[in-house]
Amino acid sequence: MTVAIEIKSLFVERSGKPILKDLTFEVKTGLIYGLFGPSGSGKTTLMRSIVGLQKITSGEIKVLGQPAGSKELRSEIGYSTQIASIYQDLTCLENISFFQSLYPKTSLSTLDRLEQVRLTSNKNQIAATLSGGERTRLALATSLVSNPRLLILDEPTIGLDPLLRRDLWALFKTQAHNGVTIIISSHAMDEADNCDELIFLRNGEVLAAGSPSDLKEKAGETLIEKVFIFLSVQGNLAIAQAVHSSTGTIIAKMSVPKITACPKPFNILK
Repeated sequence: MTVAIEIKSLFVERSGKPILKDLTFEVKTGLIYGLFGPSGSGKTTLMRSIVGLQKITSGEIKVLGQPAGSKELRSEIGYSTQIASIYQDLTCLENISFFQSLYPKTSLSTLDRLEQVRLTSNKNQIAATLSGGERTRLALATSLVSNPRLLILDEPTIGLDPLLRRDLWALFKTQAHNGVTIIISSHAMDEADNCDELIFLRNGEVLAAGSPSDLKEKAGETLIEKVFIFLSVQGNLAIAQAVHSSTGTIIAKMSVPKITACPKPFNILK
């Protein structure tokens, strides 16, 4: 399986504050990667870095064999942000038509694109009058018009009802089956099992990575949410032990969830 994204020693700072800290990993072609972590963990910054919209402090990012941000990648990447990037004064149909005019080789009609995200009945509705979830779906449709090889989706299912979420995940899996590489961010852990691979971020660092089944097995848990809690506890304990061993004093008393029958700490990234 080929590599779609290669990240080496990535650091990003903003106003002197570290946002991403020494990230190194690869993303394989044709898989769905879930980027999970609490708000402020660096998910959006990482996505912006991959797309080429974020100034990085140091490190290297290669996307589809090109440096991130290369003009050759503009038609190869579909990017949907948390805030829907659509024209509010146009209808749904007009929005899709405009974006498709930029990519004449698109394979689907405007109506088919709207059907992909279940917005056919809203085709003549002005975007400004759509609900938040409908605007998100319209933005997702615009990110698909270039038939991208890589989809970067920042919390695309937030605020959607369970049936729409099911339909969108079916769409994502179809895209991946057709060879599209997808990175989806979320803090809704119940969506993790829809992904082929997971990357857990915490405080700008990779806490762990692997398939949902591998992470559950190694943590001795059946729910991804409990896996993340377990990993976070192990991370807090490791920090406390490091401070104690280096100074002889634990400088902060940490409050961590009580975990019963924890297995030994593990390093998934070995």
